Amino acid sequence: MSADNTSRMLALLGELRRDRNGMAADAMCSYGGQYGVNYGVAAHTIRDRAKAEGTDHAFAEYLYRQDVRELRIAGLWIADPECVVPADFHFWAAGIINSEIAEQAALALLSKVERIDDLLDAWSQSESVLLGYAAMLAAARNQERDDEMALGALYNIIEAFPDNRLAGQGAVVLLSAIAERDVEAVRHFVETLPENSTAQFVREEIEWRVAIA
Repeated sequence: MSADNTSRMLALLGELRRDRNGMAADAMCSYGGQYGVNYGVAAHTIRDRAKAEGTDHAFAEYLYRQDVRELRIAGLWIADPECVVPADFHFWAAGIINSEIAEQAALALLSKVERIDDLLDAWSQSESVLLGYAAMLAAARNQERDDEMALGALYNIIEAFPDNRLAGQGAVVLLSAIAERDVEAVRHFVETLPENSTAQFVREEIEWRVAIA
């Protein structure tokens, strides 16, 4: 299986390298943590090539272990959400090294997992804001989330990262999703936030996005 995965990986990487973009790779420094190899291929191109591979969880995990941006993102799209259980959260967490991977993980895989509340609960208590960010984005897209639990997780993140724009951005996305079902709960939540820079950013954004003022 390992030899087969290696040959498949090399074939996929060969396809992706044809779409390399050096200038785009250089511009990605703002995302934070750097990859060992980054060809600067557009995320939508990686997604399309990954989807052509079909769902294969073992292959996805193999790709995700590689320190190559394009392969790690491809792995997220090839993975099977039904195979992601709480015991596996640490595996996916280990590859989230910057905001781009956090966003891609939420979009491609984490938003589709069955145990979204467990993911949000666990990662809202992490010392990594990237994990909290990914979990908030994922929960916002998952209609099976428990909104009351989600609000508690949001509070933890906002309190743990008092001056962090990424934490604030993730919170705004999740609060906007919750407001679609219960705007009163969001209004009350915003009123009870602690006094810090992240909370202030959230208040200002939610006031105009959700019109709760």
